[in-house]
Amino acid sequence: MKTLFLQAPSFDGFDGGAGARYQMKREVRSFWYPTWLAQPAALVEGSKLIDAPPANLKFDDIIPEVKNRDLVVLHTSTPSFKSDVKTAEMIKALNPQVKIGFIGAKVAVEPEKSLIAARAVDFVARNEFDFTIKDVADGKPWSDIKGLSYRNADGSIVHNEERLVLEDMDSLPWVTPVYKRDLRIEDYFGGYLKHPYISFYTGRGCKSRCTFCLWPQTVGGHRYRVRSIENVVAEVKWAKQAFPQNKEFFFDDDTLTDNLPRVEALAKELGKIGVTWSCNAKANVPRKTLAVMRENGLRLLLVGYESGNQQILFNIKKGMRVEFARRFTKDCHELGIVIHGTFILGLPGETKETIQETLNFAKEINPHTIQVSLAAPYPGTFLYRQAKENGWLYNEEIDLLTQEGTQIAPLNYPHLSHTEIFASVEDFYKKFYFRPSKIASILAEMIASPQMMKRRLREGAEFFSFLRQRHDTA
Repeated sequence: MKTLFLQAPSFDGFDGGAGARYQMKREVRSFWYPTWLAQPAALVEGSKLIDAPPANLKFDDIIPEVKNRDLVVLHTSTPSFKSDVKTAEMIKALNPQVKIGFIGAKVAVEPEKSLIAARAVDFVARNEFDFTIKDVADGKPWSDIKGLSYRNADGSIVHNEERLVLEDMDSLPWVTPVYKRDLRIEDYFGGYLKHPYISFYTGRGCKSRCTFCLWPQTVGGHRYRVRSIENVVAEVKWAKQAFPQNKEFFFDDDTLTDNLPRVEALAKELGKIGVTWSCNAKANVPRKTLAVMRENGLRLLLVGYESGNQQILFNIKKGMRVEFARRFTKDCHELGIVIHGTFILGLPGETKETIQETLNFAKEINPHTIQVSLAAPYPGTFLYRQAKENGWLYNEEIDLLTQEGTQIAPLNYPHLSHTEIFASVEDFYKKFYFRPSKIASILAEMIASPQMMKRRLREGAEFFSFLRQRHDTA
C-alpha cells in the first residue's frame, strides 16, 4: 500500500515528537524527531514521512500527499487527539478510499474509546506497533494481524490478540535514513542541545516505575531491551557521513544509563568515532561511569530530578534519593558535564512548602538549564488511576493542554489548587534564572560565541512570550 506516516498539522509550535513523556508547546522553540513514526516508516518500502509542525506545514500543504495514498498512519496523543481526529476526517473527505490508522500511547491504552470517538479512523495499533503497521501496509488480512484493533465491514470494533514486545532490537531498521529522505534536520531544535542535532533510540523500555511516565506504562514496558553496540555505532557512523552539518547525537532511551557496563562500552566506541553526544540519565550514575562517558565525547545529560522533596520522590516511585542526586550533580559539574534538569510541580504530596523546597534544591545543584513541567496524569499511567480514585482531576474531560498548546495544571488537591500549581511554574522559572550568578553565566556563554548570542536572544524572546501566554491562560 502507498503509505504516508504523518505527524499532523496542529497549533503553532506543537511538539508531538517528544512522545516519550508528553506533547506540548514549549517554553522556547523545541522540536523532537518523530522517531516513533520514522521506525515503522523504515519498515515500509516506498513510504513517506511528513512531520508537519516543525516544517510549518498546514493541512493545505499536505493535500497532494494525502490524496495519493492508500494508507495514512498518524501518531496521536491525549493532548493532540481531537485535533488529529479532525485531520483524519479532512483526509477521508478528500480520499474516501484511504485507510487511516492511529498509533501512540493514547490509542494503545484506549483502543475502543478512541475508535468510537474517531469514525474516520479505521484502525489503531496497540503496544509496540512497528510490525503491526508493516503487516497492514503489506496487505495482510486485518483479522490475522496481532496488536490491531479495527472497525470491520459492519462497523463493529474488533480487538485482535496482543503482539509480543520486540526482543531482537537489531531487527529494526535504522531511522536516520528516513530522516535523510524526508526531514530537514535544521527544523529540529532543543534549547539545551547543539543545533542541528540528531536523536534516536538505542533501546526501549525502562526498569524504573515512575508513576507519571507515559511510555514504559503504555507501550515500551519496564524491561530495557537494547540494540547491540555494533548496530548503534554503525548507525552513528552512517549518520555522521550523511549529515555533515550535525553537531550532536542525542540518545533518547528513557535511561541509557540503566545498564552501566553497556553505556561505558558504548561510550568507548563513540569516543573512537569522535562525535559529541548526550543522553537521558537518572541522577544516580557513579562517578567512574560518568568519567568514562565524559572522556569519550559526552557533553550533556538530561536529568529528571522531578522534586527536591524526598517524600514526593517516594510517592512517585522514583527510586531516587535527594542526597544521591546532589552527589551525582557535583560529580557532573567537576567533570565538565553539562546538565539540563527537569522538574515537575503538582505531583502527589505537593504543597506550597515542597514547591519552595524543590526550587531551593534546583538553585543549590544549579543545572545549566531547566525545564519545569506540570504533573500530567496520562491515561494508562498509575498517576492517572490515582487521580481518578482520589478525585484529584478538576475536569474529568481534560485534554492536558489549552487549544493553543499551553500546558495546564489538571490536578487539584484540597490543600493546593490547580491554579496555585499553575502559577508556581512561572515563579520557579523566574527565581531560578533571574539570579545574578545565572545571568552572568548565560551572558558569558553569549559573549564567547556570536552564534550562541543570537540563539539565546531568540530563546529569551520566546520564553517571555511563553510567560505572557500563560498569563492569558490563567
